[in-house]
Amino acid sequence: MYFIDVILPIPLKQAFTYSVNKDEAAFLKQGMRVAIPFGKSKVYTGIVYQVHDQPPVGYETKSIDHILDENPIITPLQLKHWEWLAAYYMCSLGEVIKAALPSAFLLESETIIKLSSRNFQDEESLSDDEFVLYEALQHQSSLHINDARAILDRKNIVSIIQKLLDKNIIEVEETVYEQYVPKMKRYIKLAPKYTSEEKLRELLDSLTRAHKQREVLMHFFMLNTKTKKPISSTALQKKSEASAATLKALIDKGILEEYYVQQDRVEFSDEASSEIKTLNEAQIKAYGEIKSSFETNDVVLLHGVTSSGKTEIYVRLIEEVIATGKQVLYMLPEIALTTQLITRLQKYFGERISVYHSKFSVNERVEVWKNVLSEKPKSQIIIGARSSLFLPFKNLGLIIVDEEHEPSFKQYSPAPRYNARDSAIVLANLHKAKLLMGSATPSLESYHNAKTGKFGLVTLKKRFGNVLMPDIELVDIKEKTRKKQMTGHFSDRLLEEMQEVLKNDEQVILFQNRRGFSPVVECTTCGISPQCPNCDVSLTFHQYKNQLRCHYCGYHMAMMKSCIACGSETLDTKGFGTEQIETELKTLFPNSKVARMDQDTTKGKHAYSKLIEALENEEIDILVGTQMLAKGLDFRNISLVGVMNADNLLNFPDFRAHERSFQLLQQVSGRAGRTQKRGKVLIQTYNPYHQILKQVSVNDYEAMYKEQLEERYNYKYPPFYRTIKIVFKDKNLTRVQKASVWFGQALELQFKENILGPEPPPVGRIKNKYIMNILVKIPKNQSLEKTKKYIDNVQRSFNSIKEFSSVRVNIDVDNY
Repeated sequence: MYFIDVILPIPLKQAFTYSVNKDEAAFLKQGMRVAIPFGKSKVYTGIVYQVHDQPPVGYETKSIDHILDENPIITPLQLKHWEWLAAYYMCSLGEVIKAALPSAFLLESETIIKLSSRNFQDEESLSDDEFVLYEALQHQSSLHINDARAILDRKNIVSIIQKLLDKNIIEVEETVYEQYVPKMKRYIKLAPKYTSEEKLRELLDSLTRAHKQREVLMHFFMLNTKTKKPISSTALQKKSEASAATLKALIDKGILEEYYVQQDRVEFSDEASSEIKTLNEAQIKAYGEIKSSFETNDVVLLHGVTSSGKTEIYVRLIEEVIATGKQVLYMLPEIALTTQLITRLQKYFGERISVYHSKFSVNERVEVWKNVLSEKPKSQIIIGARSSLFLPFKNLGLIIVDEEHEPSFKQYSPAPRYNARDSAIVLANLHKAKLLMGSATPSLESYHNAKTGKFGLVTLKKRFGNVLMPDIELVDIKEKTRKKQMTGHFSDRLLEEMQEVLKNDEQVILFQNRRGFSPVVECTTCGISPQCPNCDVSLTFHQYKNQLRCHYCGYHMAMMKSCIACGSETLDTKGFGTEQIETELKTLFPNSKVARMDQDTTKGKHAYSKLIEALENEEIDILVGTQMLAKGLDFRNISLVGVMNADNLLNFPDFRAHERSFQLLQQVSGRAGRTQKRGKVLIQTYNPYHQILKQVSVNDYEAMYKEQLEERYNYKYPPFYRTIKIVFKDKNLTRVQKASVWFGQALELQFKENILGPEPPPVGRIKNKYIMNILVKIPKNQSLEKTKKYIDNVQRSFNSIKEFSSVRVNIDVDNY
């Protein structure tokens, strides 16, 4: 007997053993997919972990349904990396696999019901619901379980299906769908019998009456002489302005023939069109330092001010690595960035670039996966967000983590709750590749690692072309309000600068880190403001849809005409978001083109690129946006950046609030004046004397670093202590409190004063679940391995307590 251990994409820590025959055992390899029965009637896709001949102890093995792959789709190095992710971030390998593989690879069973072959006569004996299903099956041969749910308008229909099964009226079959379908492109060619000139002449004569068909043919010959490439049906239709019916008539007559070619869904222009820019003196120096630092360090941090030309240095390094035939992974925190970067890198590398992120369809991601696996030239350079880390690289030479300080590199939900920057270091290590991090405002941890010699450190202090850093001015809006110098949310200083910039045909970016129109709507009579029924937050007013929305669970309702508590019609909005700024701008600058960039306006697949393109083509005069704007976007004509209110960043209940505020404000400022003219940044605040704002205004990263480091040391936070956050969620408040206290006390027995909590977070209920947090602080001299093991044991005991069985526990390692 032969057996295979299979990992299922479910949150269970063990692998499952299935029996296979001799031939299957010889064919199967680690990393292949198999369809396997699981439970009573489920079919899952599992990943083969190992093939062996040891029967499991204590249970009878089932045999597999069928093998889905000819060759492994996961490499041994990938599995090694995923095992590390599962161990380090305290989750199961199944959860990592579910996050890593495009969902088209992970088929789950789809329950299909159909009428049994026996004739059923006794319709009277059926209940109403049973009869409705029976009747529906008379009209169509089979029903998906979700269709049956929709027909009956009930969630739980298993019992009804079970009764119909018992009566032998229906049958159930579990089918697995192979979801990935290659995209086929339709091409047209002339039928072979018409290739001689004589036959062609006869053909054209015979079509004297069919003008449209003749026209299509003439255009076909014209295209054929112009290009040696195959002619697609869409190109022919477009050129000849013919309908699909005309084309079909020619195919039916046997004059033209159609054929299909598999085509990749994501394509870029053919050739690299430009030479790599020559580096300036500072860049050459930095480039040299990176190269020599790589000789002794595997990880190097490039600390270069905004607009110092870090991308050009990356390009030079990429060029070197791909010349040796190795692959390069270029990771970015934000999809908005990839759109702009692709255009830049395409100029240098043409078709050798593939892109991988969540805005792509499942089929597009499968294609990139397969290209990387088979080391196709078009996937030598991968640009992607954090999920690109999971691709099946075989020959990785360099990883670049741009904007490494970005919180978007951290996945908060679902598991694995990994940090892509840290995981990339391990990936590079497995491939014996080099890793370069770049940032104008590095995270405290990375900078500390570089300062203490763990990473190499290279600095780039000058902007490209010796452009001056922007002039940053703090505007005291408390003083401006007192002197009545505010128009809406704009100070006279900001409006004055904006008018000046717009007069010179230059562009403005305004930053406000809140979307929507206003975060609170309040009744001026009784003071009540509408709250979300599922979360402990007030609803945000979105004017463009005239809706109140919850930004946590998505609940929404129409904006009220009057107060729900007292009926008064005097409702007032408190606070402001990007939408309100946009509305005010349209009144203040009626002749300027205003656009907004936040989650509401960038929902579509190409929404980012359209906005960025419009800004680059100077079709937008003023762009209002949230922190999406702060990422490393490069616009040539922005000479003013306005920060509407810096205070809501600083007063956030998080130990990283000040570091994040500095990074965000510094990054936003970096969008200004990236060409010869010096840019201007105006930061509106109620507290212009705040230490962080002063440091931002003089670009003093070192001062911020020293001050924050001292605070972290005093209060036992990273980089001096490691942290693990344990989150408890349940619908019952008393139960979740009781459970978290039990867990906290068990941890205190071992870790004493290094346990914080249990405490509710700032928003204590989301999606009708109450939340409690415990923070475990781990000093450097304490074994991380043993700490995790202890937490694991506590969790095991916790899971055996029946009273807490409904409480969800999430563990977040390095929760920053």
